[in-house]
Amino acid sequence: MTASMHLRRQARQALTAAASSCSRNNDAAASLLRSLPSSSSSFVVAKNRRCLSAMPSAVADDDKPLIPGIGRGKTSTGLVGLAVDHDAVPKMITKYQALLDKIAASDMPPDAQYRINVEKIARHRIKTAMENIDDPDRVEELCDCGQVEELVIQADNEMIVLDMYLKNRWWELVKPIEIEYDPGEEDGGHGDVEWGDAPADEKK
Repeated sequence: MTASMHLRRQARQALTAAASSCSRNNDAAASLLRSLPSSSSSFVVAKNRRCLSAMPSAVADDDKPLIPGIGRGKTSTGLVGLAVDHDAVPKMITKYQALLDKIAASDMPPDAQYRINVEKIARHRIKTAMENIDDPDRVEELCDCGQVEELVIQADNEMIVLDMYLKNRWWELVKPIEIEYDPGEEDGGHGDVEWGDAPADEKK
């Protein structure tokens, strides 16, 4: 068996195994296909045309290969209980816009500091997400407050706080209470406080 035939046989076996489950191994198959000599590639494609046709993006998208751990190649957040969400950036736009809409529909004054802070953060994150819709790593870098999955959770948590804020009208000032700043001398200058006797060990 010549070296060329041996290479073609190995390539056919490897690619057939990868392509047999296209939905899970399309990037592996495409990577192998790109690494083969043109003659071997043609041979393999002919044998696996049906399966490869189901994954055109993996074969044709040479400019944006999947990189493990980055972008669409991300498989773990590294945080227990927080799964990877490849749709986190679009969700950010929806959820932070919902915050802005709820604030706008409320009677919270425009000069309330909480409203100012939430609107500023929400607008910044919406703008960042819209400008980098396909680049979650860039969104994380610009927002500088965790992974995109965490940014989605932060929006959900802020909605809970906003609901409480609106329900209790926490932007309103607390009503002042009367304070006696100059207690009378008839009670020793201590107001109506009963101090009691000093401990025995402090009596001289």
